[in-house]
Amino acid sequence: MSRMAQNSEASITIGRLIPAGSRLARPLLERASTVSLDWDIRQKSRFDARDMQGRMLAVFLPRGTTVRDGDVLVCEDGSLVRVSASPQPVMVVRPGRSQGASFDLVRAAYHLGNRHVALELRPDHLKLEPDHVLADMLRKMGLQVDDALLPFEPEAGAYAASAHSHRHDGHDPHHPPHS
Repeated sequence: MSRMAQNSEASITIGRLIPAGSRLARPLLERASTVSLDWDIRQKSRFDARDMQGRMLAVFLPRGTTVRDGDVLVCEDGSLVRVSASPQPVMVVRPGRSQGASFDLVRAAYHLGNRHVALELRPDHLKLEPDHVLADMLRKMGLQVDDALLPFEPEAGAYAASAHSHRHDGHDPHHPPHS
């Protein structure tokens, strides 16, 4: 039994997600409530949350669905709830001062990928969840590793069946357009 089922407070059921709020009119998005969720919750297809209006939400999405920053949840009453990635503890990995610093970042992404680490890729840095063993490995590779409290939006993976596509037309706030 979920926490919601045990709670006497009525909740709004959500069973549908609109990736990145695609094709929704801007005024609808601006009027929508917001729910701030960390990565641990957003990678689940069933969870309970409270939106910024104080409403309890019982989310039941198709198994395997991952909720991304900017997605819109559709409530049973037709109302909309925008999802924002909440700040959480992360490690930010940047190139060191060596000659091949940018290649060092690529090498780090390769080694982290071999360990199946959830990883957010940016042109000038990587983000991952805190892990002192990985931090030591990255520092030994000559990289700068800093702890931070930031939103975390890891890559979905090339073969992720439930991953919805990211926009690469210059409007995706998480990824630069392809050249």
